[in-house]
Formats: sequence, structure tokens, C-alpha cells
Amino acid sequence: MDYTEQFDRPTAATLGEPRRLAGLAFLTLAGGFMTVLMLGAAMAPGYDFGGGAISDLGVVAETALLFNAGLVLVGVLNLAGGYALYRLHGSRWLLGAFALASVGAVLAGLFPLDTGGLHSIGALLAFLFFNVQALGLATRLTGPMRYLSVLAGVVGIVFVGVMVVGDAGNPAVFGPIGHGGAERMIVYPVMLWLVALGGYLLGDGEIRPPTRVSETAD
Repeated sequence: MDYTEQFDRPTAATLGEPRRLAGLAFLTLAGGFMTVLMLGAAMAPGYDFGGGAISDLGVVAETALLFNAGLVLVGVLNLAGGYALYRLHGSRWLLGAFALASVGAVLAGLFPLDTGGLHSIGALLAFLFFNVQALGLATRLTGPMRYLSVLAGVVGIVFVGVMVVGDAGNPAVFGPIGHGGAERMIVYPVMLWLVALGGYLLGDGEIRPPTRVSETAD
């Protein structure tokens, strides 16, 4: 039996539903979380955009529930969308990147900044793997969406490096945007990318399926 046939001729019926479910999940995730960040920054007394961390919103009484619940929902929706896409592209390592990003977001939401180590681990996983998933998905996208994926992922990962260097005792690397600005340069490009990806998928944008059984283990 030639198992490659199951990937060579996907039908509209088999691809349409998971593609649209993924699109809805990503659009809801990114639009909702950016709204949470905007509302949280407006509600938190004396919130410092430049000097503070995004996760400061998770320990301020006025915004803690909004922010932490938002992070958990981000993780759940990202995993749901990532699994729906897996049904289209079949790449296990890419599903793993979505899963690690999702675990990071949930950890960061369940364990706020003032709880210590688990929050830091979760935040780093989310910062890194949300951008890795953008780069990885570029291999399955076509046209302008592929280039947007690469751009968002590269910018985010560069600023993950900036944040690690700055937090290691070299705050000058943050420049005029400060720690808070560096974190937003990790988060905002990939969230905007997820908004664009959600629209792309809801509008019948193409996700390339594997052409060989071996590609499912990529």
C-alpha cells in the first residue's frame, strides 16, 4: 500500500474544518490577549511601560485575575489551534513547538511573577516557542504569509536574546525602550502575526500538507 496517497490529494472537506478552527483560535487568542494587555496597563495604578515587566500585571490586585486568566486562555487556544494545524501539515516537531509555547503560557498564568521559578520558566518557554512556532510554520505557508511568519519570529527571538542579556546584569542593552519595551518586542510582533494568520486561515489560506510519510516526523 502506498501511504503517500493519503497526503497527496487532501480534499476541501478534510482540510476546511481544522483550518477554520485554527484560524478562529488564533484570531481570538491574539486579539483577546492584546486587549487584555491594553486594559491591564490602563487599569494598573502607576504601571511602568518601560521599566516594568508585562507580568507585573499579574500581581497587581486590579489586574491579576484578568491577566493571569488571559494567559491560561492563550495557552489553551494556542494548543487547540496548533493541533488543528497539525491535522493539516502532519509535522510532529511543529506540534511540539506549539505545545511548549502553550505550556509556557499556562504556567506563567497559573504561577504569577511573585511566585518565583515556575513563572520564569513558563514565561521563557512562551517567549521563545511562540516565536519558534512562527518560524516553523513558515515552512508550511505560501506567499506573503510565509514572509510575515519569518519576520515575526526573527524579531521575537532577537528580543528574547536582548531580554536574557539585559536580565543577566546588562540593562544597558535595553536602550531607551527599557525592559518593558523589550518584552513587548517579543510579544507584540508574534501576536500581530497570529491575528494575520487567523484571518489567512479563515479566508481559506493554504497550509501545505506533507508529501511523504517521513515528513510527519519533521
